[in-house]
This record gives sequence, C-alpha cells and structure tokens, in this order.
Amino acid sequence: MIEVLSTNDPIRLNFAQTVLRDAGLNAVTLDGETASTFGGALPWVQRRILVPEDEAAQAKRLLKEFLPSDGSE
Repeated sequence: MIEVLSTNDPIRLNFAQTVLRDAGLNAVTLDGETASTFGGALPWVQRRILVPEDEAAQAKRLLKEFLPSDGSE
C-alpha cells in the first residue's frame, strides 16, 4: 500500500475518498481514530489514504487534478 494523501481536514479527506472511490480505486483510510483522539489537536497525527501500489500513480494523478493543494503536501 502506498500513501497518497495525509490530512486532518475532514472535508479534504472525504472529497479525496470520493474521487478515488468513483474512479474504482481501492483506497483505505487509516489513523482516523488516532487523529480524532484529541479532537484533531495533534497536527502530526493525520488521517492517511493508502492505495495498492499498482493504483498509486493513477490515484496521485486524480488527486492532483481534482484536489486543490492546501500547501501541506
């Protein structure tokens, strides 16, 4: 699995999940519970989206195209 996005922004995370799911990619989100433990107050613990290695290039391309950069990646 390859990480294609990490963020604490729930809107950004949800939109990215939707883009990847609609493209038929097998994305999984990790660290949701850990990032939420302190109400998102720990910026170094972010939610991450991972995809299989063979889908990583397509996922990165889609996110670059449809998800505006927030400057943190």
